[in-house]
Amino acid sequence: MVLNITLIVIAYLLGSIPSAVWIGRRFYGIDVRKHGSHNAGATNTLRVLGLRAALPVFGIDMLKGFVAVMLSHLTAYENGSDAMFDLKIALVAAAVIGHILPLFAGFRGGKGVATLAGAVLAVYPSAVLLCLLIFGIVFVTTHYVSLGSISAGIAFPIFVIGVFGERSVSLIVFSCVIAVLLLYTHRRNIQRLFDHSESKTYLFKKKDKK
Repeated sequence: MVLNITLIVIAYLLGSIPSAVWIGRRFYGIDVRKHGSHNAGATNTLRVLGLRAALPVFGIDMLKGFVAVMLSHLTAYENGSDAMFDLKIALVAAAVIGHILPLFAGFRGGKGVATLAGAVLAVYPSAVLLCLLIFGIVFVTTHYVSLGSISAGIAFPIFVIGVFGERSVSLIVFSCVIAVLLLYTHRRNIQRLFDHSESKTYLFKKKDKK
């Protein structure tokens, strides 16, 4: 129990690494939370600072989620056991909460999509890779990061259940919770999409800072 709690705390601290804030301040002298959507994530970094800054932010945010869940292998739990799965879910939650409410950045982070993707990649990699493909297709065709994230989130339980034929109740519930979570965190984006006021994001164009 003590080991599990320690690993969950470490996962939160990993999630709290504010890559967008640190990279923006260190290399550009800019706090991305004061510009654009005011989120400390890869999407806002792309809008404010461009692709060169956004790529490492995205990579670090995914990696910290992935590493956080891989901490579960430091325990004696058998891989695939209910105890291992439960711990992995706790580590996913801790890492994402760390990104949203980062200890190292005044508890003002981002939406946690990249961190969530990295964390879930460590839980169910085959389905997540397909979801990343869905995200890429939607984003490239529409230039809406939010729509890509929402589409990938909705696709996750569909892939888990429909494509891979998963029958584990825990995994099915987990995949559905991920979909609902992404819909909830993007509720304002959904409203803006319906209002046609959502901002588009272009990989190779940096929008002027206001």
